[in-house]
Amino acid sequence: MDAMGIAARRASQSLATVDSERRDRALRSAAASLREHRGDILEANAIDMSEAMARGLSPPKRDRLMLDTARVESMASSLEAIADLPDPLGRVLAEWERPNGLQIQRVAVPLGVIGIIYESRPNVSSDAAGLCIKSGNAVILRGGSESFHSNHAIHACLKTGLEAAGIDTDAVQMVPTTDRAAVGYLLSSMGDSIDVVVPRGGKNLIRRVQDEARVPVIGHLEGICHVYLHEAADTEMARQIVVNAKMRRTGVCGAAETVLVDRGAAQRLLPVVIAALQDAGCEVRGDETVRSMVAGVAAVAEQDWSTEYLDAIVSIRVVADIEAAIEHIGQYGSGHTESIVTGDDDAAGHFFRNVDSAILMQNASTQFADGGEFGMGAEIGIATGRIHARGPVGAEQLTSYKYIVRGNGQVRP
Repeated sequence: MDAMGIAARRASQSLATVDSERRDRALRSAAASLREHRGDILEANAIDMSEAMARGLSPPKRDRLMLDTARVESMASSLEAIADLPDPLGRVLAEWERPNGLQIQRVAVPLGVIGIIYESRPNVSSDAAGLCIKSGNAVILRGGSESFHSNHAIHACLKTGLEAAGIDTDAVQMVPTTDRAAVGYLLSSMGDSIDVVVPRGGKNLIRRVQDEARVPVIGHLEGICHVYLHEAADTEMARQIVVNAKMRRTGVCGAAETVLVDRGAAQRLLPVVIAALQDAGCEVRGDETVRSMVAGVAAVAEQDWSTEYLDAIVSIRVVADIEAAIEHIGQYGSGHTESIVTGDDDAAGHFFRNVDSAILMQNASTQFADGGEFGMGAEIGIATGRIHARGPVGAEQLTSYKYIVRGNGQVRP
């Protein structure tokens, strides 16, 4: 681990000086390698999937782990999309002149070395490495044991891309062991080598990273996302958005876990929305008002409002008005993503001003809470903190800045 850290620091120093054209060439070459070695990647993933079945991993976790032709192509396309983005380095973020003639600029620079600890999703290997290369950062990847073979097959393609562009391959390294002690060592003993850690996975992993890390952490603990159906919501739009937000992929952090419905529209909206959810295979849990209006709804418990199911389960509550919805989200939400469905733009504006989450939407599924859907090419994760990055963490969010000061002989009195 120490040797990896030293190599990553050295690679980060050289990568920070590599021009945008070569970094983009590395990404495109890596994308081509993913396509060329798709068979190898799928064979490796088949081993991981077989072991996951034997270990009894839940269906949502197996869905996150599984790769197929379309998902490999999506990884390759994401690398190309990242390459097509403007260079995040060297951007002049602000500039001004002082009365004494000093010219001052704030300029974007890489963070340095990023440690990324993640579970299940092997596509994170490709997305995270691509964003780090684009932003001039070296990265040490530590994937979960369940995706060990898939991750290493993908890493081989990433190295091929770096080699094709003449970039130090130590800019993207992968921890070669599944030993959990390696995670603890990375978090607690590599502060001289790693500048920031990004966790991506379940609540237990993220809490461990936040508790043990001796360097800054970018990430979120949970994705307890809400869809609020305002009294001015269109019925068909509400139905489509709720079903998509919950059921498109239940295991992603942007999946909706709670639906709030205005009392004034509950009689109109609830039967349609709940029937659609149940037809899609979702278990619906509701408060007393919900169950009095629609049959076949299970009773909701207090802990449901603060549970990230990551499964085909949703909790539904009838609220008095928009203020009650905002209060509920403030009490139970995780600061990730919330959506209001309404034709009333004033109500949406009030919702946006008074809900403090990283991503707020009007008339859109919470499953759009994704860096790729935001035009970032990909993301490392969704940050819910308030320092440095917030929302989807893409290449631009993996930069810091330095000040450039130009003078013509000024001295301070």
